[in-house]
Parts: sequence; structure tokens; C-alpha cells
Amino acid sequence: MVGILPSPQVTGPSPIDEPRQSSAVRLPLRDTAAELVAGSAVAAVVSMVLQFAAARLSISEPSYAPEALTMLSSGLVLAALFALLAFGYRATRIGRWGKLAATWVALSAFSTLSLAIPLQSSRFYYGGSSTDNGFRMQLMTRMASTLGLADMNYAETAPYYPSGWFWLGGRFANLLGWEGWAAYKLYALCWVAVTAVVAFTLWSVVLRRRLALLAAVVTALSGMLHGIVEPYAWPSAAWLLPVAVLAWRSLRTTEGAPRWTLICIGGYVGFAAITYTLHFGFAVAMIMLMALITGVHRVRQGAGVGPVVKQLFLRLLPIGVVSLVIALLVWLPYLLSTSFLLDNPRSAAQHYLPEDGAFLPVPMTEATAFGGLCLAGFVWLLLRCRHSEIAASMLAIVLAIYGWFALSTLALLAKTTLLAFRLNVVLDLTLAVAGVLGLLELIGYLRRRIDPRYAVQISLVACALGLIGAVSITQESISGKLLGYTEQAYTDYYPTGDNAKGNKDPGQRGSWFDDEIRAVAALTGREPDQNVLLSTDYKLMSFQPYWGFQQETPHYANPLADYDERAAEIERWTKATSSQELLQMVHGSKFESPNVFILDNPQSRYSEVETPPEHAGDLALQLKGDAFPQNPNVRDYYVYFDRELFDSPAFVKRDVGPYTIIALR
Repeated sequence: MVGILPSPQVTGPSPIDEPRQSSAVRLPLRDTAAELVAGSAVAAVVSMVLQFAAARLSISEPSYAPEALTMLSSGLVLAALFALLAFGYRATRIGRWGKLAATWVALSAFSTLSLAIPLQSSRFYYGGSSTDNGFRMQLMTRMASTLGLADMNYAETAPYYPSGWFWLGGRFANLLGWEGWAAYKLYALCWVAVTAVVAFTLWSVVLRRRLALLAAVVTALSGMLHGIVEPYAWPSAAWLLPVAVLAWRSLRTTEGAPRWTLICIGGYVGFAAITYTLHFGFAVAMIMLMALITGVHRVRQGAGVGPVVKQLFLRLLPIGVVSLVIALLVWLPYLLSTSFLLDNPRSAAQHYLPEDGAFLPVPMTEATAFGGLCLAGFVWLLLRCRHSEIAASMLAIVLAIYGWFALSTLALLAKTTLLAFRLNVVLDLTLAVAGVLGLLELIGYLRRRIDPRYAVQISLVACALGLIGAVSITQESISGKLLGYTEQAYTDYYPTGDNAKGNKDPGQRGSWFDDEIRAVAALTGREPDQNVLLSTDYKLMSFQPYWGFQQETPHYANPLADYDERAAEIERWTKATSSQELLQMVHGSKFESPNVFILDNPQSRYSEVETPPEHAGDLALQLKGDAFPQNPNVRDYYVYFDRELFDSPAFVKRDVGPYTIIALR
């Protein structure tokens, strides 16, 4: 344990910032690349093996058995990790690659077991198929049905949401021979494991191995509390910190420009651009803030403005060029469709202001083990920011996040937001990692000030408390933060019409998925991706690669699809006076016309839709409108079709549970 603790100093450079091989990195480029590739492969394989093993447990719910097994397995892995921290990197018998392999296996095992065992009897990921997960599975299902990039919902429309993570997920599903929705859980958990292992390698570029491992453990724990619900956003959030430290060092060094370092930073920014737009925008803003701070500092020290601006520009240029090239891999079709943003329609994606977006995040005030860790990190950042590059770069992230919150609030004046609450996960992780580094300095300081005879005891107590804290955070996430998402994974219905608990309640709409899918296939005689649905059951899109005439909510709709205009057109259709007029209106639409209507049948004994007297006997279609800044940010409303509009021989109909399914012949 002695090796992990720095020799503390009260003033001067922080002992965390030790001498390194160059001005920016301590791990050579070749080693970094090799470890990233090998570590990711090991993490993916270990995660898949453990997930398949967890699925064989087949423990019926409700039960606390999965939680008990989770804590036993994750506790043992955490104990192994802390033993590795204390003694493992002293061992020389297994060699460097043996130590790395053991680290990769331990990190991926902890990340997988802690999350896979609670879901052992469910095919769904955390959150089931509800709310936002419905859209995520819809995009995953779409990517599994095509080799190219495509919008999740609208046919013949350039994709808007960055689909790099989902495109790779589609190839993963194809490799397994699974449908996209079915591969989502396995794929997401693999990425959670890979994220922890890659974080270890990235931290190894800027920290000693043991500190890097400790930072990776904290990253995994923080992800369980706040990050893994959005598995496609978690990697760019988890890797932001070490990249920020690297960017800070690269911008501030007065030596030659670290070209490969800058290119790698650009690679991260590009990765964020093709996976999660918000993190891309924040990463750009953060790097620009660091450049501004660096420039002002140098000018105040007497350097000329011109030379400083030129040097910073030459260091920002490779980052920008590399990130732009990567971003265009996903964004080019959309940019071409909008004449490179000259006529870009406004998106409603940012029209969302939940409670945690209205109040400033203060995780350091929470009365939990994680809150205490964040408080220690906040104090360390303030005390060490003038003497530690790592503390200074992390403090820059914290300032950038609070600045983003301020700008997001001001954006309300323009009737939008910057979705600042999505950065809470980055803030929590930053303060938690800072807390660990600060506590290590404190422990080292105590070891020097107290009688040396007690040094080993201090180390043992620190290691034990660290292990207890890690176990406490794991239990907090499983029994608290993730509990509701776990329940959704077990109660939401599969496309087979049942759920993980074996329930098949005709009163639940999900129990009719299988009948709906079979009815659409029988009525149209087409493959799923050849059908365009106008549906009141939007979850169907998560399980089959149907195209939708309308997205469920404007906030996930592609701006190129003209959501409001489509909604207005649907309302015009409801006012048709005959089948012939309806057919003319549908076929004359400037959009890809629907060939299948899935409408609520209020007369069915399974329907819960109540119709006003003037629409008694009509078929109903639920639509949604933007209600921002209200919370919830959508308003539900119904439009009604006269049944007689579908009496033409051009239509074929079938009643399925609470729905009437109508297809054009």
C-alpha cells in the first residue's frame, strides 16, 4: 500500500503531479494504442462471458437473491482490486502484461457483475422499453436492419441524432444473429466494461499506474450511480477527465507542440461528436476555456499577445481538424441535407427542463459516502489548483459545468435550454476522482507527521475504509439509484407479448405486441422495413424496423421531418368526408405515405381510451405536442378517424386487442 501513497507536501507542487517522460504524457503512444485495443477486447470478452453466466442463474422475481449474489461477487472483485492496488504492482513474476491483464479482467468483471446479475432474468437493459429507452432500442433496431446510416423513424430522411455507438451496435447484433432490441442489453453492458478499462488506460497516460487504477475504480462506481442509464453517453463522459488533464498540459507546456497528443485529443472530441452531441459541445467549450485561461496567464506574465494567440491556435488546430474529420463520418448526410446549416430547421430536442436542470448541482452536500468523497474532492481542488496541473484542469471542468448551467438558464429567454443537467454525471465523476486524489495526499501527510511505526497501520486503515466506501456506493446504486430502472426491465413487455416475470395481462398494451406484429405482416405481406406505420402504439418501433409516419414526441423527432407539419396533415386526414378523399389525401402527401394505420379502438373491452360523445364509435390516434417549458414537456391529445373512412375495398382491417389495424392493399 505504501507505493500508492505520494510523499506529501503542504506547499509547492502537488505530489500527485510527479515527473513524467515528457511534458504531457507518461505512457508512450505505441503502448497507449496497444493497451486501448487489447484492454477493450479483453473487457468485451469478459463481459460477454459473465453476462451469459449471469443469465443462467434464472432466479424468479421478486427476490433479493440477485442482489445478494451481486454484492458477494462485486465485493470479492473490489477486494481483489484493492489488493491489486496495495500489492499487485510490486509483483514482478507475472510481468507488465500480466499485471495489465489482471487489471482489465478485474475492472470489467466488477462493472459487469454489479450490473448484469440484477438483470439476470430480463432481456431488457435498465429502464426496460419505457420512456427514452424506447427510442434507444428503436435506433438500435434500425441500425441492425441496415448497413448504412439512417434515421430511427423517418424513411428517406438524413439521420439527425449521432448514431456512431448504435451503428456499431447494429453490427454487434448482426454478428450474434439477434434483433437490435434483443442485443441492446448485452451490447450496453459490454460498453460499460470497456469504458472502465479504457478509462484506466487514459488515466495511465497522466497518472501513475496505481493512481490510474484507483481513478478507474471510482469511474466505474460513479457510472453505476449516474452514468450507465445512458450507455451510449457514458464513455464520452467517463473519458473526459483524463483527456481534459492531457489537454491542459498540452496547452500550457512551453516546449514543442505535442503533435500526437493533440491528435489523440481530437480523436476523443470526434468520438463525442459521433456518439453524444452534448458532450462534444461541452468538450469544445472546455478546451476553449482552457486555452483562454492559458493565454491570459501567459500575457499577464509578459508574453506578447500575438505569439501567444499563434501558439495556442497551432495547438487547437490539430484537435479541430481531427475531430471534424471524425464528426463528418456521421454528420455529413445531415449537413448536406441542410446546405451545411444554412437552412437548418430548429430542433425541439433541447426543450426539456427537469427539476435537476433548474437547480445548481451540489453533490458535495449529499449525506452519503459518495457525497463525502465529492466534498473532499471539492476542497482538494480549491487547495491544490495553483500547484497541481491535475487539480487545475479538473477545476476548469467544474467551472465550465457551472458556466454551462448559467448559459442554459439564460437560454430560457430564447425558449430553449442547453440540457445542462446531462452534465451532472461529469461533475460527479470529476469531484469523486478529485476526492480520491485529495484523500491520498492527506493520508500521505498523516504518514509523515505521525510516528513512522504506525505507517503500515495507517495504510491498512485507509485501504479498509476505501473498500468499505466502494461497497457502500455499490449497494447504494443497486438498492436506490437503479432500483426503479431494474423494475421496469422486469415488468415491461417483450415483443412476444409477455415479460421477464412471465406475465401476460390482456389489460396491458404490451401483451398485444406479438399479435400486432403478426397482423401487420399478414395484412401487408411485406417485410417490416417496407412498412410505414401511423401508429398509436409507438413501442412497436422499438422491436421491428418499421418506418413511422410520425415520431412519438417532437423532442426525439428529426428536425428535417417537419414534425408539426406532419401532425397538422394527420389532423386534415381526420376531416376527410369519404374513403376516396382520404385515399387521395394520403397518397398526395409530400411525405412518405403510411401503408398501415394502428389506431385505438375505444369500443374494445381492452381499450382504456375515453372518447368524447361527438366521436363515439370513432378510431383514435394519440399525438403529442411540445409543451416546453412545462414539466412534463409534452402534451397528449387525440385525433379521431370515422370508421367509415376505411370501408373502401382499398383497405383491409383486423381488430387486435385494444387496436384496429388497417392496411392499404
